[in-house]
Amino acid sequence: MQIPIWTKPALMGAGAIALAIVGFNWGGWTTENSANKMSNENSTSAVATALMPYCLQNSKNDPNSIDVLAKFNEASSYNRRGIVEDAGWATPLGAEKPDRALAEACQSALAENI
Repeated sequence: MQIPIWTKPALMGAGAIALAIVGFNWGGWTTENSANKMSNENSTSAVATALMPYCLQNSKNDPNSIDVLAKFNEASSYNRRGIVEDAGWATPLGAEKPDRALAEACQSALAENI
């Protein structure tokens, strides 16, 4: 039996497709966009973790902290981030608006300490 000449390139192409499927699904390969997205999420999380002591110190130095913390305790977990943002505790120096990731990290830390 004679094998057609097109068989070798077809099998090599099928092998390449199978390798790509295995690599992306189980081999840990990522596209550039997913790698950028993961990198941005990790850096945002690292910045929030680094600035969390600043947020907690702002909560201690705020003259209205007793009222804000009372409001914080009464609020549901969905509204607590907004309370931290409105109090200004999650606004880094030089920024015009609060940082969302910092507010979430700060509200988690405040909930643990209370």
